[in-house]
This record gives sequence, structure tokens and C-alpha cells, in this order.
Amino acid sequence: MKHLTLILGAALLAGCAATPKPAQVDFAAPALAQRPAPPASRLPTGSLFQPATYRASFEDRRARQVGDIVTIRIVENVTASQKSSSTANRSSNIEGSITAVPGLKFPGTAAENRLRIGAGSEVDFSGAGGTEAANTFSGTITASVAELLPNGHLLVVGEKQIGLNHNVDVLRFTGTIDPLAILPGNIVNSSAVANVRVESKGRGPQYEAQTVGWLTRFFMNVSPF
Repeated sequence: MKHLTLILGAALLAGCAATPKPAQVDFAAPALAQRPAPPASRLPTGSLFQPATYRASFEDRRARQVGDIVTIRIVENVTASQKSSSTANRSSNIEGSITAVPGLKFPGTAAENRLRIGAGSEVDFSGAGGTEAANTFSGTITASVAELLPNGHLLVVGEKQIGLNHNVDVLRFTGTIDPLAILPGNIVNSSAVANVRVESKGRGPQYEAQTVGWLTRFFMNVSPF
């Protein structure tokens, strides 16, 4: 009866397992900085030149306004290594002797009639450690200008989502660009972008399988070993 109860309990627990829902691509627009209010309408002057829509005729059409498109070449290589070692030695020795004690007589010769006391200690310590890390990230993403800073630099934001079967790969990029660093074709290397933030992660069963369960994390936190 006891074994039957255990079997039924295990079957009920197995029935409580829920099938994970497939991850969906988020088609919502990325959060961009609030665009400035459009300028008030002006009276027509009869001129074909409009300062608000100025574009030079004899230079590349580089991104310079909110909403313009920039292609980012992401090439990031980060390598770090550290090594350390330490050694400590300490030794001490103490000796003493008592030649006579009132009321007591030590047997043996005069040279042996002494009570010797001695103590010594020695401590040795040596340690060494090292760590190495190497990260490489490469890719391409097209971002849009979200804000024009007072000094003329551009704050760009881009997001790319790719859904394949039940998994979704998400790539996000943000940073500050100097318009002078933009190459022909509105292309800029990530090494010329300041305050770079790159996030690459995924959603779906494939990525959930690489995550430690909450109960395992609990025992890892409370385990003293």
C-alpha cells in the first residue's frame, strides 16, 4: 500500500509539469528618446530654401538628425589576465635554563644539574593565483538616431530580433557617435562609439535548458560545502 501511494504521488507530480510556451518575437517598437516638438509654422517667404530640411548638395548624406539610420559594425575583443603569488616565512626559537632551585637537587653531574626550557615555532606560507578572460563579439546591426546631443553627437539605439522555431535571439545596441566618425554609407565601427551597451540573449526552451532550476539554486545557496 505504501509503495502504491508513492507511485500515485509521483504520477500526480509528473502531471503537474507544464509545457513551456514557445517564445514570441516582440514586434513592439524599441523605446526611443522623445522627439522634440516640431517648430511652429512660419509664413511662406517664397524661397525654395528651408533651414529645417537643409541637406548639403556636395557632401555625403551622413546621419545627423533624429530618425536617421546608421549601420554599426560590432567588433569587440576584450582580453584580461592576472597572476599573483605570495610567500611568507617566519621562525623563532627561545631557550632557557634553571641552574638551581631552593630545596631541590637535580641528580647527575654539575653540567647536567640544570633544568632546560626551550620553545620554537616556524610558520611557512606560500600561495599563487591566476585568472584569464577573453571575450569576442562581432556582428552588424542597424540603429536609428534617438537623440541629438547639444554638442552635435548622436545617441543611437538599435534592436534586432530573430525568431527560429521556438527560440528567439535578441540583439540590442546603444551608444553615442561623433558624426565625424561616420564612414561613407552611414557606417561606423563600434570602436568609435562611446558608452557602448551591447546585449545579446535569447528566449525559448533552448535557453531555458541552460538555466539552473530554482530548487537547485536554493540548495546551492544553503549548502555549506
